[in-house]
Amino acid sequence: MSETVSTTTPGEIPDETSGDGTSHPEQVGAVADSAPADRVPADAVAAARRAFEQDVTKPRPWRVAQLRALRTLLVEHEHELAQALHADLGKSATEAWVTETGFVVREIDHTLRHLRAWTAPRRVRVPLSLKPGRAKIVREPLGVVLVIAPWNYPVQLCLAPLVGALAAGNAVVLKPSEVAPATSALLARLLPMYLDTSAVHVVEGGVPETTELLAQRFDHIFYTGNGAVGRIVLEAATKHLTPVTLELGGKSPAYVSDDADLPIAAQRLVWGKFTNAGQTCVAPDYVIASRQTLEALKPLLVDAIRAAFGPDPSTSPDYGRIIGARHFDRLAALVDPARVVTGGRSDAATRYLEPTVVDVVDADDPRELVMREEIFGPVLPLVPVDGLDVAIDFVNRRDKPLALYVFTTSDAVRRRFERDTSSGALAFNVPLAHLAVPGLPFGGVGASGTGAYHGERSIELFSHAKSVLSLPTRPDTTVFVRPPFSSAKQQVIRRVAVPGRRRGGRGASRGAAPGAE
Repeated sequence: MSETVSTTTPGEIPDETSGDGTSHPEQVGAVADSAPADRVPADAVAAARRAFEQDVTKPRPWRVAQLRALRTLLVEHEHELAQALHADLGKSATEAWVTETGFVVREIDHTLRHLRAWTAPRRVRVPLSLKPGRAKIVREPLGVVLVIAPWNYPVQLCLAPLVGALAAGNAVVLKPSEVAPATSALLARLLPMYLDTSAVHVVEGGVPETTELLAQRFDHIFYTGNGAVGRIVLEAATKHLTPVTLELGGKSPAYVSDDADLPIAAQRLVWGKFTNAGQTCVAPDYVIASRQTLEALKPLLVDAIRAAFGPDPSTSPDYGRIIGARHFDRLAALVDPARVVTGGRSDAATRYLEPTVVDVVDADDPRELVMREEIFGPVLPLVPVDGLDVAIDFVNRRDKPLALYVFTTSDAVRRRFERDTSSGALAFNVPLAHLAVPGLPFGGVGASGTGAYHGERSIELFSHAKSVLSLPTRPDTTVFVRPPFSSAKQQVIRRVAVPGRRRGGRGASRGAAPGAE
């Protein structure tokens, strides 16, 4: 996920407030008299640390209880969550359930079904030389986890990491995004009502609170947002050698092959791009195709937009709004009226930007603003390329994307993209949908992020795989690898304990280390 970032001094978090002074008083006021979130970040971290050190979070029954309680929260308060998401982003109740609340419910259900198997110790075979020893891998919780959530999916991207952290047995400090104030306030009120307040803490606020949080010691930091802040998070984590997961973003391409089913491609591109008004980290950022295919695709995109949102998307209950004035101004500035294929209309007062498709003449021209950075809004550039090889080279000359979409019916084209490109995810003939597969890890590579989660990968992410070896004292098989190294011991070493040594090694002195020639 990326957006324009203000200039900061070293070590300071950029201000990501909406810039429009909008506080959504109708929603914030509704929760103002509720239980407050933790006021002092350091106190929240200290309390979470105490809970973990007192073994509150480690028992499996506690983990199950927290996940079930979180599920109950989401189901019982679906309407309130939808209202908050509508206040912040203009999301419809259906979109809020599909992409936010219901998404997390499904993640919880999947985790509960598999939690015992995922967290059970796993036996590992030991070599003959260490028989009758036994070895296993034990997944143990890391400790206290910090989750810094973004504003574009303020429920899903706050609570989905929470699911994994709790399932793995950690205490958690959550930092919702202040840029989505209605959702942040609601989460701060509801979470303490359902979850263990000794181990799960919510810290609201902006730059000062986030900066103070990053000064504390955590055992893992999970950040979703843009690369500029991601670098600051990474730098702060080095003080305590804290591992970090960065879910960033970038410009995710969509290649439309000449053989693609164009009507279906157009419908799915419109869905993938304009969901949440384009404010999705894995939305198709731009389309690349041959000129002939792009010309055939244009009227189909126009039709698909009309089919999804009607003749006037501003009146559609299913079309969202831009998060704030600063982001609206940035996006509006990207649209060159001379390049508009369809759309382009906007209303700053309501933060409405029409689903817009634009032509790109030269993607490498720095004056092509839509190709300079992640768009993160409802503007879809069309970039002409001369064939498959050029398309693959076009993708590879840029930062590795969080997602890469390819529309084709050709197995050969599929194989080329699988073999010759690198991206966080690769999906054929559909955008966004890979997030809905519980067994697929979600994460970036290179500039689009580090680390991955969802399903069992979340347990792996928020756990330490501890190696455990138990060897009886009788019989004492270590005698064969301890000095002095007699000829008999060297035979055992060569044939059983550490095989593979050249026969010339038999002439080594009794005091030589095994393997020394």
